[in-house]
Amino acid sequence: MIVLSIASFNPRCQLLGLNLPFRLPNLKSPRFYLRWSIVGGTLFFLGKVLKDRAQEVAAIRIDNAGWTNLAIALIVTLLAHTWSGLVWAGILRSLQQPFSYRWALQVYLKTNIAKYLPGNIWHFSGRIWAVTQAGGSLGVATLSVLLEPLLMAAAALLITLLGSQSTNSIVQVGSFIGICVAIHPHILNLVIQLLRRLKRKRAREREGEATSILNSTLNTQHSTLLESYPLLPLLGELGFLILRGTGFLFALKALTTVNPHSIPQLMSAFSLSWLLGLIVPGAPGGIGVFEATAIALLDKHFPAGLLLSVVALFRLVSILAEAIAAGLAVLSERVLGKSANPSKS
Repeated sequence: MIVLSIASFNPRCQLLGLNLPFRLPNLKSPRFYLRWSIVGGTLFFLGKVLKDRAQEVAAIRIDNAGWTNLAIALIVTLLAHTWSGLVWAGILRSLQQPFSYRWALQVYLKTNIAKYLPGNIWHFSGRIWAVTQAGGSLGVATLSVLLEPLLMAAAALLITLLGSQSTNSIVQVGSFIGICVAIHPHILNLVIQLLRRLKRKRAREREGEATSILNSTLNTQHSTLLESYPLLPLLGELGFLILRGTGFLFALKALTTVNPHSIPQLMSAFSLSWLLGLIVPGAPGGIGVFEATAIALLDKHFPAGLLLSVVALFRLVSILAEAIAAGLAVLSERVLGKSANPSKS
C-alpha cells in the first residue's frame, strides 16, 4: 500500500503512514548509469530467454495441484517475512532497546515493501525513523538495519556452501570457518563503520527527512557497535532463508516434479541467487538479478522456459506476500490500536 505524490520541487513519498522523502535521480552521478546498466543487462538476459523459449513458456499450464503448491508457497513466504520481522525485533532487544515484538513486527512489515522503491534504502530509512520516533537510540537503529542484511548475506552464503556439490571438503570447511570469523564482532564492527562512512557520503548528496535521519545517525558521537557474537540472529536469518527457499521449491513444484535428492542443490542455487539480488546494486528488491542468476544456475537441470516461468511466479508470490504482510500490519494497528508505549510487550 504505497501512495506516491510528485511535487514540482519537493517530491515526497508517504509509505504506510511513514513520511519519507523521494528525490528524482541525479543524472550526473555514475551510480545512476551503473544502476540502470545492471537493470538493463538483466532485463536483456531475461528478455532473450523469453524470446528463445517463448513456445515452452506458452505451453506451460498450471493444474489444480500446481495452484495448491503456489498457495503453499505464498503462505510459507508470508511466514518467512513475519519471521524476519521477529528476528529484527530480537536484534533491537539484544541491543538494549526493549521494544515489543508486536510493535517491531508491525514496523518491519510496513516498511519492507519500500525496498522496491528506487534507491533501495527506504525500508531501512523507515525503520530508523520509526525507532527514533518511538524514543529509541539513533545509533542502535542504524546498527540494526546494517546488521540485518549482513547476517542475511552470511546465512545465504552458509546455505549455498552446505548445499553445493563440491567434493572439496577442505574448501567447504575453510569457507564455513571464514564466514563464522567474518561475523565476529571485531570484524563486523569494522564493516559497520565502513558502511556508516559510505552512507554518510551518500547522505550528503541527498536531501530530505529520511536521509537527514541517516546522516545525523551516522554522525552520532558515540556510535553503537556490536558487543557480542550474533549467534541467535544468525540462526534466525538461517531460518528466514530456509523458509524463503522452501517457498521457491513449492513454486517450482507447481510446474514440475521436484526430486527430493536435488533439494540441497536447489536450496544452494536459490540462496546464491537471493544473495546476489541482495548485494548487487541497482535492482530494487533484487528484481532481475535474482531471476537471471537462478536461471543461469539451474539451466542444466530444467528447461529455460520452465525456469523463466518459475522465477516469474515466485516474484509475484513474493511481492503479494509482502503486500499482504504490510496490509495485515496496518490492519492490526487499527484493530488492536497503536501502542502509546512501543516498549510494552
